[in-house]
Amino acid sequence: MSAVPPRTESTRVLAGTELFGGLAPGALDRLAAGSSRRTYRRGQYLCYQGDPGDCLFVIASGLVKVVLSNEQGDEIVLATLGPQESLGELAVLDGAPRSASVVAAEPTSVVMLTRVALLEAIGTHPAVLDALLRSLGGLIRRLTEQAGDLVFLDLGGRVAKLLLRLAEAHGTGPDDVVLDLRLSQSDLAAMVGASRPAVNRALQLLAARNWISVDGQVIVLRDPASLRRRAGV
Repeated sequence: MSAVPPRTESTRVLAGTELFGGLAPGALDRLAAGSSRRTYRRGQYLCYQGDPGDCLFVIASGLVKVVLSNEQGDEIVLATLGPQESLGELAVLDGAPRSASVVAAEPTSVVMLTRVALLEAIGTHPAVLDALLRSLGGLIRRLTEQAGDLVFLDLGGRVAKLLLRLAEAHGTGPDDVVLDLRLSQSDLAAMVGASRPAVNRALQLLAARNWISVDGQVIVLRDPASLRRRAGV
């Protein structure tokens, strides 16, 4: 079987996104023709906090972490994103430097669109502007919710809510939900604003109640209903 031409594959990736899925086939083809592809190893950075916001990333395969850090090297993971999700819209729109770093959590392939191409698509196709506004609205809501969780939920509740959110976005399995995201406990700790030992204790408590099971970096959600009650959702 012959390999899929890069342009055809890029068109397929863009067509599967919320941002560009409403475009007609011809418009998608033109957008894909001006895009580029790149692959990253696990642990490799797609961009660094403070880099120019000169392109939009659309994930074709793999998983990335969006990481915010300070001058002391402390980090918090703001989000994890997978196939057909996009990132970098904010920096592309306002022309400011990247507000966070993006690192591949596993081997990852992306479609990259220049700032000029995105702005042209926004100006030409109202559906892209509508989708972009929805995406930015969702980002603001998610960050607001995360800020509220840090204030109103204890660590056990935040861990339970994080597992549920990751399961909704990336979980697999017809019965028990399996999370195999190559995320370490340090990654999970950075996502809930806690230390790794504290998150380890929280996971052990959930496992002791048989709500989850943990095997290395694989977490199985065995009782999502109890996790939702623990998270207050």
